Amino acid sequence: MKEKLVLIGNGMAGMRTVDELLKRSPDKFEITVFGAEPYGNYNRIMLSPVLAGDKKLSEIIINDLQWYQDNNITLHTGQTITQIDQENKHVMTDNGLSTDYDRLIIATGSVPVMLDIAGKELEGVISFRDINDVNVMIKTAKTHKNAIVIGGGLLGLEAANGLMSQGMNVSVVHRNNTLMSQQLDQEAADLMRAELEAKGMHFLMNHHTKALLGNQRVEKVRFKEGLEVEADLVIMAIGVRPNIQLAKASGIQCDRGILVNDSLQTFTPTIYAVGECVQHREKTFGLVAPLFEQAKVCANHLVGMAMSNYESNVTSTQLKVTGIAVFSAGNFIGDENTESIVFKDSARHIYKKLVLQDNKIVGIVLYGETTDGIWYFSLLTEKIDVSNLRNNIIFGQHHSEQQD
Repeated sequence: MKEKLVLIGNGMAGMRTVDELLKRSPDKFEITVFGAEPYGNYNRIMLSPVLAGDKKLSEIIINDLQWYQDNNITLHTGQTITQIDQENKHVMTDNGLSTDYDRLIIATGSVPVMLDIAGKELEGVISFRDINDVNVMIKTAKTHKNAIVIGGGLLGLEAANGLMSQGMNVSVVHRNNTLMSQQLDQEAADLMRAELEAKGMHFLMNHHTKALLGNQRVEKVRFKEGLEVEADLVIMAIGVRPNIQLAKASGIQCDRGILVNDSLQTFTPTIYAVGECVQHREKTFGLVAPLFEQAKVCANHLVGMAMSNYESNVTSTQLKVTGIAVFSAGNFIGDENTESIVFKDSARHIYKKLVLQDNKIVGIVLYGETTDGIWYFSLLTEKIDVSNLRNNIIFGQHHSEQQD
C-alpha cells in the first residue's frame, strides 16, 4: 500500500517538493494536491511579463493539467482547504470534500499586506499576487487611464511598469526616499528612479496614503500630506506575510510563519511545511532560491534520505527589474565598522558598491551591470581576504585576475 501524501497549495514551493519526490521515489506516495486557483502550477515570478504583454498565461505554466495525470497525481483546482484534522489525519475543503493523509505538506504561501484604510473595499483596489490580479489590471487598462501603485519595492515597480505597457498613466507612491530598499542603497535607488522617470513613470516619494475615495469604484487617493490624486485603479504592493491562517486554526504551532525544524517538519512530525508560509530559525522567506532548497530537504526527509538539513544561508538577489539588472547581497548599506569601494557611471546607468570589513566583502550592490555578482558573492560567502585584489576589484573578476 502506498502512503497517502496530501499537498495544500499548488504553488512553486509545494510543487517543487512534489517534483523532488518524484525524482527520488516515484512510487512511494499516492499524491493529492489542492490548489485554490483554477490552473496547474504556474511561475509567479513571470506574472510581470504577462502584465506587460510579453508573455501569455500558457507560457508561464510549469505543470499543465495533463502533467498531473501523467504522474498519477490527483489535482483538485479551485478548492480551498478550510480544516486540518490532525487527530484523524484528514483535510476538509470549503465545499465539504474530505481526504485522508499519512503525510501532509502545507505550502499555503503568503498573503499580500493591504493597508487598513477607508475605501480599501472599493472596486479597483487590488494587490499584485496572482493571475486574477493581472487579469483585472489588463481589463481595467482597456477602459481606464490613471493607476496608482502603493509601494516602491520590486513588486510595485514591476506592476507600475506593466501598467504603463498597457497604456495607463502610473504614479508610484513610496513612504520613504529609497526605492527597492531591500535590494538597493540610496545611490542605486536614485539611478533606478531617474531611469524609470525617463520612461514616463511618476513618483510620489515620502508620501503616506490616508484614504481611498469613491462611490463604488475608487476615484481618488488622499495622502496624509494633504494631496489628492485621481485614480481608477490602486495596486497595493507593500509586502506580503506568511499565510498561516489554516495552520493556526488547525492547532499547528506558528509564530510569524509556520514553525519548522531543519527537516521542514512542523511540531507535528507527520506534517511538513515549505515556502513563504514557513518560519525557520526566526527567518521567513520570499525569494525562490531558499524555497527550492527547502523542497529538496523536505523531499529527502519524506523518502527517508534524511541526510540533509535546511540551513538559512546568506542569500543574494539577482533580478531584472523593468529590464534593469540588479544584484545585491549582505550588508550593502554598511556601518561605522565598514568601508565602501564605489564605481559610478551615471551616463551609462552603472553603479557598483562593495562594502568591506577587515578586508573581506560583507555587502554588494550592483546596478545596471551585474556580470561579476556571482564572483563577488563567492568572495563574500567564503570570507576571502581581498587585500591583494583591492586596487582593481571594483572593475570585476577579469581585471582583478589580470592584476594577480
